[in-house]
Order: sequence, then structure tokens, then C-alpha cells
Amino acid sequence: MDTAPIRAYFTGLQERIVAALETFDGQPFRRDAWGRGNSTPPHAPAARSLPPEGARAALERSGGGTSILIEEGDFFERGGVNFSHVTGDSMPASATAHRPELAGRRFEAMGVSLVMHPRNPGCPTTHMNVRCFVAMKDGEAPVWWFGGGMDLTPYYGFEEDAVHFHRSCKDALTPFGENVHARYKKWCDEYFYLKHRQEARGIGGIFFDDLNEGGFDRCFALTRSVGDHFTAAYLPICERRRDMPYTERERDFQAYRRGRYVEFNLVWDRGTLFGLQSGGRTESILMSLPPLVKWRYDWHPEAGSAEEKLYTDFLPPRDWI
Repeated sequence: MDTAPIRAYFTGLQERIVAALETFDGQPFRRDAWGRGNSTPPHAPAARSLPPEGARAALERSGGGTSILIEEGDFFERGGVNFSHVTGDSMPASATAHRPELAGRRFEAMGVSLVMHPRNPGCPTTHMNVRCFVAMKDGEAPVWWFGGGMDLTPYYGFEEDAVHFHRSCKDALTPFGENVHARYKKWCDEYFYLKHRQEARGIGGIFFDDLNEGGFDRCFALTRSVGDHFTAAYLPICERRRDMPYTERERDFQAYRRGRYVEFNLVWDRGTLFGLQSGGRTESILMSLPPLVKWRYDWHPEAGSAEEKLYTDFLPPRDWI
């Protein structure tokens, strides 16, 4: 199976998204190419970034990728856009949990994953991912599938933002079937749910995995459409909210809700588990975590407050369009 066109799309998508985010923030993002096996052990000096030719050689040899990130930008407090392309002799447990028949197969996995944390609490955090997985066994045809999606995590809810984001998600999927958006929206609501808190991480979006129905061309086209719709789904919301005034109260609530983001990523997220189990680069995998977070014991928002409205009007799943 020739995965070169998939990789070419993913790397091009990474560059296009980063260019749009850099323009919006006003500060350049840091680029860090890495090769598998160059992960930094605990308490060790930071791993040396590879020059472009070294990164290509490491990728061909054992897998790797490029992390493009920003910290303390003009608009984004932290965030990044990762591309990774890894191979292995045996599929990690996180990848076979729903497909036990593929345990022990060789694999090739690649994709783009991003998380952006704005500084202004009026602007939502967002996540987007598109990926492809191939499982191989001698004498048998490769088993492939795509996955991905995008979702929004506001700290203060605005209905027009939620409607815009969900409409953009629907626009990405409309060409692929009448019921596809409804299925992937429901899947997103169910996936990004903190079972131990019994609450949603955010207001959802779309999510899909194990996609191979309708043939390779359809699945690859659907995945591309999701990636290509991301900036139009997210950046207009940021533009609308970027100059909203805020105080320490709003920043404090933002830090508290960011704690839910950390909990989900470290406890429930299959992508995080796969990255760590497959020997991915820890610095890149955990780039999704916000820079400042707070936890409080048994905290509840004040009745009638904007903070309570997030819980009552926005986090419960609903049809926004």
C-alpha cells in the first residue's frame, strides 16, 4: 500500500494551518523536527532538534515527525500542530483494544494533531486531528483505516460561536452522506466525555475512527475535508473574541476548566495512550496540555453566573444547527 500521498497531504496540511495561525497570532512558531528514539528521558537535557535532512533520514529509518508550536504568543498562550509518522513491529494495546484480531501485526501510523490554548478566556481551546493507520501481516492484504475530527472547548459560552463551529463541521461532511454529520457529532459527544466527572470536556464537534467504509478514495477525501475546514471553523471565533476584556476571575475559571482538559487527555484519550505506547516523542505528545491549570476541591459555580451557564447551557450535548 502506497502511503506517500497520505503523508504528502498531512505535511501540507500542517504547513497551511501553521501559516494561518502564525498570521493570526503575529508571532512565529517554533519548529522542532524529531526522529524516533530521540525522546528525552526524565531529567535529561532537551533532545537536540534535527536539521531537515537529518529529520528525513530518521523518518525513513524508524519514524518521526515535526512539532510546530508556540508558547507565550501574542494571542495563543500555548499550542502546537504536530505531524508524526511512525512504524512498529507490533501494534500497541491502545490500537487493538477495539480490534483484537489485529494484535501482533506490524503497523504504520501517521497524522496531524493540534491543540491551541488562547490566553483570553473568552476564546475557546480547540483540538483537531486527522490520521491514517495501516496494519500489516505477511501473506495478507493490509488493513487500513482513517480517523479524526475537531472539537471546541469554550470557557464562556457564546451561542453564535457554537453554531458557527458546528455548521462548519457539518459543511465538511455534507458531501459524504446525509447522515454522516449526525453520526460523527454524536460520536464526538460520547468520546469527549469525562466519565469520572460525568460531564463533557467541551461542546463537541465531530469525531470518527476506524473509517474504511465506501473505499479508500472516499475515506481519504472525507479526512481531507475535515482537515481543510478547520481554520474556517475556528479562527473567525477567535477574531470575534480576541479583544474581549477579562479579569482574574475569568482567568481563574479558565485555569479550573483547563484541568478537565488535562484529565481527559491523560486518563481517557486513545491518541495520547497510543503515542506513549508506540514510542512517540513525549514532549510532542504532551504539547496538548495547557500551560497554567488549577484544581479545587468540590467547587461549584455561583448560581446565575456566566460560569454556571457553561454547565447548564453549553456542556450538555444539543443540536446547534
